Amino acid sequence: MNKLLLRLMGAFACLLVFNGSYAQSMSQQQLPAWAFGGFVRPQHINPIISPDTVATFYDPMLHKKVKWEANYTFNPAATVKDGKIVVLYRSEDLTGVEIGTRTSRIGYAESKDGLALKRNSKPVMFPGKDSQQEFEWPGGCEDPRVAVTAGGTYVMFYTQWNRKVPRLGVATSKDLITWVKHGPIFRKAYGGKFFNIPHKSASILTKLEGGKQVIAKINGKYWMYWGELHVFAATSTNLKDWDPVVDNKGELKQLISPRKGYFDSDLTECGPPAIVTPKGIILFYNGKNHPGDGGDKRFNGNSYCAGQVMFSNADPTKAIARLDVPFLRPMEPFEKSGQYVNGTVFIEGLVYFRKKWLLYYGCADSKVGVAVFDPAHPSPPDPIPAL
Repeated sequence: MNKLLLRLMGAFACLLVFNGSYAQSMSQQQLPAWAFGGFVRPQHINPIISPDTVATFYDPMLHKKVKWEANYTFNPAATVKDGKIVVLYRSEDLTGVEIGTRTSRIGYAESKDGLALKRNSKPVMFPGKDSQQEFEWPGGCEDPRVAVTAGGTYVMFYTQWNRKVPRLGVATSKDLITWVKHGPIFRKAYGGKFFNIPHKSASILTKLEGGKQVIAKINGKYWMYWGELHVFAATSTNLKDWDPVVDNKGELKQLISPRKGYFDSDLTECGPPAIVTPKGIILFYNGKNHPGDGGDKRFNGNSYCAGQVMFSNADPTKAIARLDVPFLRPMEPFEKSGQYVNGTVFIEGLVYFRKKWLLYYGCADSKVGVAVFDPAHPSPPDPIPAL
């Protein structure tokens, strides 16, 4: 009896040591008052969208039926329509051998609660024999972000990929299913100076108005943040034609850039629509960690984690605060396995729904996940490995 008791006590002591060492290996951060979060992954829900090997549609470019979302489904936009959340997600077909070599199209899914989704069997945005064919074929339509005007017009920014130059394109819709393409957003700016440079990832400014998240203006203009390596800005008066913000030399004005030794040491890529708050403009962005000595050793090299930066309401180009560690990072198996094994939580969709914020993100460039922030009952952000 005494030997059994000793064994149980020893096992309990080992459990305490194990749990204690685990707790010491992780650090629970606290977000500043201006930041959103923490975002919690609902249990037994994710991933909410995975590849579908059955769905087909007749492709107008190939003149045949294709399994348009059989390979990977990821990088989602999100918005609200008629009391439902609509998720627009990037899908890859079975052509090509790696990301960027397949054709991407944008699928549609809707939900009454933001968690259980009903998907359309056909994409709502795809390359066709239209005015955008030269920009969208054969690579396709990638990585959407979407927001809505106070008047009910939905505006989608997405990457037009012809496998030569990625460009930001814009399209508008009243129902999120039928879209009118307006083409590259920088085509007219400065005599076309920035038309042929690689550009992607647009986060248009939004605000809460009457409990709804709508596209906002500052000083009479629409604003967006955009960029993949650095974060830049652009303005517009019509939502279709955009003028990049430039410095006194006429070059693109860098607002934030990668930081050596941080989770965003390799690039800073804009995420979902930015939000105007009383404290400032909050931009959610994706930070890629440098794989070498310049990265943060607490995270995998080349992993994508989610950050936040606050810009001034009076001057949207002025950054005034920035998180030093991510509020969301690859932790779950589906965020670290698939097409991108280094780990990815790539945020692109953020919606205000029933007094909560729902964040939709790509998981390892393979599936779609969701995390929820309840301002009335905030939870801690993702724990960070200790130094």
